[in-house]
Amino acid sequence: MDKKTLSRDGTPLAYERFGDGPAVVLVGGALCTGAALAPLAQALSDRFGAVTYDRRGRGASGDTAPFAVAREVEDIAALIEASGGGAALYGISSGGALALEAAASGLPVSKVAVYETPFAVYEGGGKERREYTERLTALLGQDRRGDAVELFLALTGMPQEMIAGARRSPVWPGMEAIAPTLAYDNAAMGDGLVPRERLASLTVPVLAVAGGASPEWMREAARAVADTAPEGTYRMLEGQTHMVDPQALAPVLAEFFAP
Repeated sequence: MDKKTLSRDGTPLAYERFGDGPAVVLVGGALCTGAALAPLAQALSDRFGAVTYDRRGRGASGDTAPFAVAREVEDIAALIEASGGGAALYGISSGGALALEAAASGLPVSKVAVYETPFAVYEGGGKERREYTERLTALLGQDRRGDAVELFLALTGMPQEMIAGARRSPVWPGMEAIAPTLAYDNAAMGDGLVPRERLASLTVPVLAVAGGASPEWMREAARAVADTAPEGTYRMLEGQTHMVDPQALAPVLAEFFAP
């Protein structure tokens, strides 16, 4: 990250811009820094100025207590301002919830695309989110960062043996370092259900994308986002999972974001 800007509360935000075209701010999901979206930014850079950034509490960005989702919306506002005063937004997973909230908050956003924002559309989803929130809050309150990461990975459906392997991997210390930001992503997801009232208030085009090889409920959640937003469109990418290939996604985003 070679650039810095300040959010409204003084928090420094590290960001990088790929390309010189119309600005698109890319919002990462849980346990990710801006580097995770760099390949997608590179794939978009021939037509857009794709901006990746470390969300607050991660990587080279700072953090300021107390946290509120509104602070992360202000972070996006600062990045849009640093990118020329207007931008499109793309968010993956829980970053999609944040991108949608930023657009609903009235920021100068032209379009919003999201990939597999994990809103619960299945029976018991709200209860599952409440239980996760209670457990996550308790673990982070005890500074049990590794257990908090494990809890989150279990929520995503990762098998226990894979979680055990992740704990022994070189990337685990990095995930533990930013574990407190799991609370930020959880807050962005609200009660975990599709925020229908908020989505219905959007005045910009919305593209909701899901992978054809992802669980059916992920596709149903993307459809719900598209169906609820007044100018919503749903797309499915054949063969893709939650770990979407940037080369498969970039052409779909480029078509949507084209002026």
